[in-house]
Amino acid sequence: MSQETNSDLYPEPIIANTKSNRAGLRLVILGVLLVGVSVLYFIYRDQLGQQFLLGLLGTLAMTGVFYLFGSAINVIQFTPRGTSDELTRAFVDTLPEGTVVSDQKGRIVYANRAYAELTGVTNSNDVRAIEHILSGEASASDPIYRLANAVRDGVSGQEELRLSRPLDPSREPVPTWYRVKARPVAGIPDQTAPVYAWQIADISAERAEQERYFQDIQEAIDHLDHAPAGFFSADPDGRIIYINATLAEWLGVDLTRFTPGSMMVREIVAGNGMALINAVKTEPGTSRNTVIDLDLAKSNGQSLAVRFYHRVQAQRDGRRGPTRTIVLNRAEGEDTSAALRAAEVRFTRFFNSASMAIAAVDATGKILRTNARFLGLFSPVVDRDDIDRRIPLETVVHERDREAFDRALAAAFAGQAEISPVDTVIPGNEDRHLRFYISPVFDAGSEDGAEEAAIVSVVETTEQKALEATMAQSQKMQAVGQLAGGIAHDFNNVLTAIIMSSDLLLTNHRASDPSFADIMNIKQNANRAASLVRQLLAFSRRQTLRPEVLNLTDVIADVRMLLTRLAGTQVNLKIEHGRDLWPVRADLGQFEQVVVNLTVNARDAMPEGGDLILRTRNMNEAESAELNYRDLVPGDYVLVEVADTGTGMTPEVIAKIFEPFFTTKEVGKGTGLGLSMVYGIIKQTGGSIHAESELGKGTTFRIFLPRHVEEKQSPMLNADGEVIVTEVPRKEKKTEKATDLSGSATVLLVEDEDAVRMGGLRALQSRGYTVHEASSGVEALEVMKELGGKVDIVVSDVVMPEMDGPTLLRELRKEYGDIKFIFVSGYAEDAFARNLPEDAKFGFLPKPFSLKQLATAVKEMLESE
Repeated sequence: MSQETNSDLYPEPIIANTKSNRAGLRLVILGVLLVGVSVLYFIYRDQLGQQFLLGLLGTLAMTGVFYLFGSAINVIQFTPRGTSDELTRAFVDTLPEGTVVSDQKGRIVYANRAYAELTGVTNSNDVRAIEHILSGEASASDPIYRLANAVRDGVSGQEELRLSRPLDPSREPVPTWYRVKARPVAGIPDQTAPVYAWQIADISAERAEQERYFQDIQEAIDHLDHAPAGFFSADPDGRIIYINATLAEWLGVDLTRFTPGSMMVREIVAGNGMALINAVKTEPGTSRNTVIDLDLAKSNGQSLAVRFYHRVQAQRDGRRGPTRTIVLNRAEGEDTSAALRAAEVRFTRFFNSASMAIAAVDATGKILRTNARFLGLFSPVVDRDDIDRRIPLETVVHERDREAFDRALAAAFAGQAEISPVDTVIPGNEDRHLRFYISPVFDAGSEDGAEEAAIVSVVETTEQKALEATMAQSQKMQAVGQLAGGIAHDFNNVLTAIIMSSDLLLTNHRASDPSFADIMNIKQNANRAASLVRQLLAFSRRQTLRPEVLNLTDVIADVRMLLTRLAGTQVNLKIEHGRDLWPVRADLGQFEQVVVNLTVNARDAMPEGGDLILRTRNMNEAESAELNYRDLVPGDYVLVEVADTGTGMTPEVIAKIFEPFFTTKEVGKGTGLGLSMVYGIIKQTGGSIHAESELGKGTTFRIFLPRHVEEKQSPMLNADGEVIVTEVPRKEKKTEKATDLSGSATVLLVEDEDAVRMGGLRALQSRGYTVHEASSGVEALEVMKELGGKVDIVVSDVVMPEMDGPTLLRELRKEYGDIKFIFVSGYAEDAFARNLPEDAKFGFLPKPFSLKQLATAVKEMLESE
């Protein structure tokens, strides 16, 4: 239907309110008839008479009433509608979209020409609402239902729908796309009920254009996917947002499972290739293209030699922007160049995959080319632009070592074969150690000096240096420990003799005796010396520990009052208990000594007061593995932290704090054995201790004690297969009571130290024992033979010439299997007990010991079964 025909059919907008129009037309006709009747009356008034006049006046009165009513309902107007209303109608009628206004019941208020053309309407009586027109279309029912509900709720909406044929039945029956809009309309004159404006437009041409656009994009993507070269793009964070099918096939990537951002560039780059990529930098707001030869990693673990045509774009603020990369497979090419290409690929792969950094320098010492490892190692110092500018190689050498490096480089230029390596550190980061190996290139003869004159290989030795320092420290501590242990052993013999002699003297002197005070002074100082010896043994880890399963929450709670008194009034002690602490296995007394020593040290570090925090918590294996402590094996630990806000320590002091006799206190105010004893106790317990400190901010000691896990034993079953429940007897607390330490048994005392042996002989004889003595293990065997084995118990030193104590016990068990034995030693019990039979019966008495301790040990061993 042409536009001209439509204009003829609808010269004015379609006004669907036809009842009002017809009523107005009837009033006009009625008025014309009344005027005509009035004229006839005046012409023929004589013939018509009085009754006709009364009827005419009544008719005119009724016409007036109807006129007033018509004016009230706006059917009859005194003046024409305003120009604004006419302009609105003219505008709406010229809209390209079909527009129809309907009320709540779907009755048409207004429809423009475009609506008539789209729906194929030829007269106003055939105009229908969109809801009614599309009610029979299955594909349109849901969208129209949504729009109708939305517009009735006062919300505008829009839907696009596809019909199997156009709404105009005169058009060709082909699928057609329509866009339907609906919105509520307010402010219409003479319209009190809500009305809704519906618009419909044929968007088939627009849809066809979109389809062509998407088809062009799809074809472009298809061309890119099946190009003979690989391609990928990545965002600034290195996430691959697109990869074409060619590269995906090379790498074995399943594109059906690939989603943008699910793969990182570093995941497809093998070896140190990322160092080459990251070394490409550009100015803010610019882009840069570069060529990189490297290896890619396939999904099956194999490598693929490729060449990158890499484009990097930098944002205006200097941040790294997106990258786009064309990838060429270097394994493909013409057959004539296969051998050369294969050799080039092998060299590039070897060069960039080498674990050491490699650089080639010319005769002036400037860098010609480097591998990926070099760029990765020296990334804080140089980048690819510096390499392209051929900067001197000495730039990557610390200033203090450049003189030695220049001498080595000059020796290489002179053709010297053997050149000593140069040790240095990275400039600006003295914690990372390097070793330079310089080799001459003997075929360098280019006149322009652009060929390689030397090859420099760089190996990072940070780990090696740390291990060397740790090993040196460990060897030093071990040597000091052996020295301390040896001193402690010999000194214990002296102290044992002094203490036992003091006890013997005290038995013959009363408190009123003038010599009694001097003897007690000797014994007290001997005991003080014995305490120092125990600290030495704790450091050398040769003391005797009595480990038991402990709950550190209870242990720390028990010593809280003691720690508060030790810390003093100026120190604010805070204890933070961890929740549900795991059990640990340690010596209770020794662990309490550790906490006491650390508390005292913290107090001394805060002469003007401060905060002392003691906190505990669990640390699982994953968390401990993240810590950078070399001697801490990943596992489950209970962490004990002792932190203070004191003066702190320098790194030089921290490196020596666990060494014996090292102290920062004034002369006479410390032995230097406190932290060394703590170190030894924790190490002997199987744990680890570390200190972190900053000058002026305080110190934190971290103790890691291994979590104790009870070994599960299989339950005992009876004959019926039922679990036997056994009651564990409750341990009764031992009470101190006076005991009779005298006896009449025969004792063989074996001791190579004369003073100790004589003291023990007199002490046991004074208690009524029959004592035989021997100065060595060999002599003890002879005494046993002479006595015919009639010895009730043997008291022997562990370390003796010719035959030590454990060997003596093994020899005696061959003929006297049930012999009772007591070892006395200045070393730990487990230091010698490992080599003894499991069923051997023996006791242990650590040196130094008193007369009473010796008598008690002998008495208890004799009474044991």
